Amino acid sequence: MSILANIRNFFDHVGENLNNTFRSPGRLQRINQNDANSSPHLSVGPPRNSLLRRQSVAAESFDPEKDSDDNNEEERQIYPKSDSQRARLTNAVKEILLFRCLDEEQKSKVIDAMQEMKVKQGDLVITQGDDGDNFYVIESGTYDIYVKQNQSTNGKLGEKVGSYNGQGSFGELALMYNTSRAASIVAATDGILWLMDRNTFRRIVLKAAFHKRQTYIELLEDIPLLKELSSYERTNVADALQSRVYQDGATIISQGETGKEMFIVESGTVRISVKENSEEVELSRVGKGAYFGELALITKRPRAASAYAVGQTKVAVLDVASFERLMGPCLKVMQRNIDTYEKQLNELLGTDRHLKLNEFRSK
Repeated sequence: MSILANIRNFFDHVGENLNNTFRSPGRLQRINQNDANSSPHLSVGPPRNSLLRRQSVAAESFDPEKDSDDNNEEERQIYPKSDSQRARLTNAVKEILLFRCLDEEQKSKVIDAMQEMKVKQGDLVITQGDDGDNFYVIESGTYDIYVKQNQSTNGKLGEKVGSYNGQGSFGELALMYNTSRAASIVAATDGILWLMDRNTFRRIVLKAAFHKRQTYIELLEDIPLLKELSSYERTNVADALQSRVYQDGATIISQGETGKEMFIVESGTVRISVKENSEEVELSRVGKGAYFGELALITKRPRAASAYAVGQTKVAVLDVASFERLMGPCLKVMQRNIDTYEKQLNELLGTDRHLKLNEFRSK
């Protein structure tokens, strides 16, 4: 199950009582190197000194809708970083899906709250069955994943089921659901991890994901096209959207290019234009709630028009894979809209434009 799917499930059950324990950044255990080299069923050796010793703290129920931003500021941990550390961490998190819903201020808070941990080959980072304490971002190193089916097998890590190689993140599920760790993670090489404690993870990352979902659901509910979708289907679309900001005059899509995304205007204005005989003709300007870019996704033809930001403009973006998976119930409405586009172009340009393939014509 993907990270985004897990976030979706978390918010579907956000009202449930959360009773498990969370802890501060965790203690590592060194695995006997001979065992590590000889068998996937590794014996766990004695603990070594931790970055910070665990301190058990009772976990409270967390409702992102009721959580106060004032409380967040009071409780927020900040760990000073050099410019080099900050740059390395920023690079490490930029491709993590979980952080895509964060704005620049939220990303800065996340980076402030993360702690560097240097690990050695053989360090046990997470132990299956333990309480979840931290979320981990990989800067460097390889980390093996072990799962044991029989919990009574004391001192053994179980079967190796995969690895993280130099990038990615792990540890979010136990923090989201207040469950014990589902696997053990062992450092296969020396490396560097960045830790975020449970409280920060829930109050910044999960809260941002929750508010992103609510904002997009409200946006989608006001779009007539999406009336064809059920509430559940609209929620799935909301979870798949990614926010993007364009400055004044920036090109959002270009006529003639291959279409890979559909756009919904969150704020600002978008100018739609068509180039005819080296001259660009403005078709329309659209604002909040308007959508565009779906035409090329339906017809599989190049973009029929260009779109430009007028002033700073924020759009929600749906990639082609999500479009094809989620927007099926809306296709008939979109196909009917193509006739309107053709008529508008013909009136403006005095030409006979056919923007769609025969199989998309209304019957």
